[in-house]
Amino acid sequence: MKDFNNMVNTKNYLPEQYKQNDKLGINHNYLKQQFSDHDIIWSKIREVVIRGDFTLGSEVDLLEKEYAQISGTNHAIGVGSGTDAIFLSLKALGVGQGDEVITTAFTFYATIGAIVTAGAKPIFCDIREDYNIDPSEIESKITPATKAILPVHWSGKPCDMDAIEEIGKKYNLAIVGDACHAISATYKGRTAGSLGSIACFSFHPLKNLNVWGDGGIITTNSDKLADKLRLMRNHGLVGRDECHIFSYNSRLDTIQAVVARHLLGKINHITESRVAHAKYFDRELSSVSQIIIPNRDDNIYQVFHIYSISCQRRNELKNYLIENGVDAKVHYPIPMHLQPAANYLDHRKGDFPIAERIADSTISLPVHEFITRDQQDHVIKLIKDFYG
Repeated sequence: MKDFNNMVNTKNYLPEQYKQNDKLGINHNYLKQQFSDHDIIWSKIREVVIRGDFTLGSEVDLLEKEYAQISGTNHAIGVGSGTDAIFLSLKALGVGQGDEVITTAFTFYATIGAIVTAGAKPIFCDIREDYNIDPSEIESKITPATKAILPVHWSGKPCDMDAIEEIGKKYNLAIVGDACHAISATYKGRTAGSLGSIACFSFHPLKNLNVWGDGGIITTNSDKLADKLRLMRNHGLVGRDECHIFSYNSRLDTIQAVVARHLLGKINHITESRVAHAKYFDRELSSVSQIIIPNRDDNIYQVFHIYSISCQRRNELKNYLIENGVDAKVHYPIPMHLQPAANYLDHRKGDFPIAERIADSTISLPVHEFITRDQQDHVIKLIKDFYG
């Protein structure tokens, strides 16, 4: 593990990042537009202030009921963040010291952070060309210490869950879905929230359904897991004076539940807009020989939290787009097994070649519901001009 005595600069880098992003005309950050109707939200928050139920208040109960309904699950449990959703799900399944959790080498840091802080060792698999975990690699990674499989539905595209669930059933392994990108996504008609043993969602400000800070939610059909998770998120309390297990504090704030419920009413529009914009980019960029668009499967409804493609001369293209006012990003340039935090796992470059190649070539374009067709055409023209 990283030695905290020898760590590099740990100052808060986000304020400067926000300022830099704000200078770009076509941006990944769309929050000012999304919350332009904030007066409606303020009026609902005013009611919370009057009631004073700031933590796990009545709005959280309502959100959980509504979220379970759209997920097609028996339960939804609001928590402090998407990361907490994964961490608490693992702990509820009994994951701890000495255990192993199989997951993808191509994901956001939080996926691996949740596994490690739960006490387990992440066991990586490579990915397919669609950026999702390759199920054909999972079985060979299973050992007596394996406790769970943790697929990540990258960019809102559910993984090959038939294959993964078959492996889970064969070896009696829990499946914890990192669905933080995947609200409203479906796999063969099943919602992302109903896939596996548990599914974990994030309400981070840049997710498809977002709040004014951090927040998350867990969905499951298991009564037993739901009961345990409700205890674990709130110190193990069943009432003010009775604690059944000594546990964590990961309560969803009532104010964040207000914001989430406000956007939940718009989720169909948000999702359909992103899908339409992604399809337009797909169509217009498919003729550019230097670009590879990931496979789109007819039996999967991908919701495009991120619109990522692979391209030649990625860093040059990224800089060119930024110089021309387009907020091009890379999600993410260093796969998890090559991160400094993973040094103790003793991985080397070449261990997961597809993840490494995608990390070296992927670029992300803004695809949120507020981008206009003219803006998309401008981005497309810039890319075509860049490649001549």
